[in-house]
Amino acid sequence: MAVQFLSDEYMDAATAALGADAAFANTTANVNMSIQFQVTESPAGDVAYHLTIAGGSAEMALGTFDDADVTISSSYETAVSISKGDLNTQMAFMTGKIKVSGNMAVLMMNQGAINAWSAALTGIDVSY
Repeated sequence: MAVQFLSDEYMDAATAALGADAAFANTTANVNMSIQFQVTESPAGDVAYHLTIAGGSAEMALGTFDDADVTISSSYETAVSISKGDLNTQMAFMTGKIKVSGNMAVLMMNQGAINAWSAALTGIDVSY
């Protein structure tokens, strides 16, 4: 059954997928990072959610995370394109479709974790 993108059910499914993915756990075993996402213009209005990774486990949840290492902002259209795999995050950044603020070094040092996170979420049945 499909879960609505950026809903509580999506966050729960994402957290479960991350917890069940051995490659994600291996890649993030020594990673401690938090990313705040700000998505504008979604059907539900502006949506804030975050990803926290600590020692091989992760959680995604709606809302804001105090002291996030990085904040990534985009439109809903861009977030959907990235989620579907139609738009590469690096290309989105280079073309100004996403804005990144905070500790860029943390983000750049943990590209493997970001790639593993993205790969782990591909199995979720999502409606947009």
